[in-house]
Amino acid sequence: MRDPVATVEERLGYTFTDRGLLAEALTHRSYAGEHAGVGHYERLEFLGDAVLQLAVTRYLFVTFPDLPEGQMAKVRAAVVSERGLLDVAIRLEVGPALRLGRGEDITGGRDKPSLLSDVVEALIGAVVVEAGFERAAQIVVDLWEDAIASRATAPGQRDYKTRLQEILARTDLRPRYQVEESGPEHAKRFRATVAAGDQTLGQGTGSSKKRAEQAAAEAAVDMLRHA
Repeated sequence: MRDPVATVEERLGYTFTDRGLLAEALTHRSYAGEHAGVGHYERLEFLGDAVLQLAVTRYLFVTFPDLPEGQMAKVRAAVVSERGLLDVAIRLEVGPALRLGRGEDITGGRDKPSLLSDVVEALIGAVVVEAGFERAAQIVVDLWEDAIASRATAPGQRDYKTRLQEILARTDLRPRYQVEESGPEHAKRFRATVAAGDQTLGQGTGSSKKRAEQAAAEAAVDMLRHA
């Protein structure tokens, strides 16, 4: 029968030198309570949560340079949510590798979404302790890259021009875009302004006319929502 801990390491893409550190990352408080002197994962989870947030934020910032701050926050919140962490935990097959107290095991602890999500963060924290931030950040990218790309580029996820048009249609208005470009040919920047009637609704910038218009439309949608 395959060693469940070895499976976690293989799917994580990292083999721990410090086996005690790995064991701690996989140990629930209930197990530690039944075994004197044994540590549990909560401190590593605290560290891993911070590293995960930063690694995803940096990846979004570098990989999607035209993604507005508000949208980056939404993508990050989605992929590092309990659901996002649970998806990773299932892929890593974390459940069978856990060290749980008898009561926690009997009551289905190996399948609890919150517990599995916490352990994924603890594993990331353990990698940071042993190998440093950059190695942990690369593991985060490897595990979350597809989910991030799906959220950041999903049709409709960022189609603020359509949303703005639908909002304005309720008052028989249509959006008008004006775009200005600047910079050298190899690094042009575009600034878009969107208006309706006699009111300017929003502005935005981007590396293309389309992206600038989307950014302006997003600003307009946010403004109209809070009007």
